[in-house]
Amino acid sequence: MTERMAPLRQLAPNLAEKMAQAWPPVPVSLIGAGPGDPGLLTIKALIRLQQADVVMYDYLVSEEIMSLVPAHVEKVCVGKRAGNHSVPQGEINLLMAERAVNGDKVVRLKGGDPFIYGRGGEELELLVEKGVPFEVVPGITAASGCAAYAGIPLTHRDYAQTAMFITGHRQQGGAELDWQILAKSSHTLVIYMGVLRSQDIQQALIAHGRDETTPFVIVERGTTPRQRVVKGQLNQLAEIVADAEVGSPALIIIGEVVALADKLAWFSEK
Repeated sequence: MTERMAPLRQLAPNLAEKMAQAWPPVPVSLIGAGPGDPGLLTIKALIRLQQADVVMYDYLVSEEIMSLVPAHVEKVCVGKRAGNHSVPQGEINLLMAERAVNGDKVVRLKGGDPFIYGRGGEELELLVEKGVPFEVVPGITAASGCAAYAGIPLTHRDYAQTAMFITGHRQQGGAELDWQILAKSSHTLVIYMGVLRSQDIQQALIAHGRDETTPFVIVERGTTPRQRVVKGQLNQLAEIVADAEVGSPALIIIGEVVALADKLAWFSEK
């Protein structure tokens, strides 16, 4: 990893120095770290990591990306895992505001994109209430990053005209998904946080008319050297999740476009 990361580490301070005038720091930068490959970070995200006083990061941010944060910058893990919320969301929001009010340059670093199942909007609402200036630096969301690294175009004229991003994690008391619409064959479904509900997803889609032979892939730790792609048919989803011992983070992609994965695969998994 050290040799692979060296060019980025050398680039970061040079960029920060050259771009400091064009992009002066703001009190809070809400940044998407992308799905894991540090090469997918935006230039602005890389610069903000160099300028920060404190980086508040999630578990989904890869080790390679965290290694780009300078040694003198304070790093605070405020991540959550399924069933284990180490820091309540309200405390994260308050901590961001307090550190910024005290004069620190705060980077809130999230895996993927902060506005796609990242709770970024919730965190910024409190900053607005407190009058704390902020910016949003988008990241490549897991759907596009993991699909691309698995050789899957989310839309294709011959297979799917629509790509739908959904979450398998439903808030307690929240509305159920509209499975009637999701089961249409012209849709590519990209399911975040769906591994633990794989049995429910499989049953609901088939019950509402999706062909049980529809192909799927699960992309585990996508875009990183630890990427693993697990394939199957919809009627095997829950069984394969269990047999393959799929871990987090993992993304489920369901749809006819998945059939192109073998032909278009380019990323070497290790």
